[in-house]
Amino acid sequence: MVGASSTPPLASVLEAALYVDDLDAAKGFYGDVLGLEKITEVEGRHVFYRAGETVVLLFIAEQTRIPTTNAKLPVPPHGADGPGHLCFAADAAALEAWHERLEHAGIGIEADFEWPNGARSIYVRDPAGNSIEFAEPKLWA
Repeated sequence: MVGASSTPPLASVLEAALYVDDLDAAKGFYGDVLGLEKITEVEGRHVFYRAGETVVLLFIAEQTRIPTTNAKLPVPPHGADGPGHLCFAADAAALEAWHERLEHAGIGIEADFEWPNGARSIYVRDPAGNSIEFAEPKLWA
């Protein structure tokens, strides 16, 4: 890669976007069930949540494909079709608590298993069908 050796490494993921079809259902899942802190919302377009140092952006895809008319915020149109994936980091004790909380909230556990390196993952679906994982950080150690 040209110039890669002189470029500082990326430190982390600042934000991650998922696309949903119902913001109220998304708020029920990410806000109420997961307890994420809501940062901002534009009715009919998006709702943003904080998850540690990362921001989870939930968009109605059709709305993000409309080019902006705001010259001060020239964000290019974007959007995706089909389910996406997002993984939240949780240690072993927290995973057990999340498993109980998700079941108590009536969220079906799609998978709960241990990877070959010993890390545990729990998978569920959000109301839009996105694959949401909770995993021990040692998964990628």
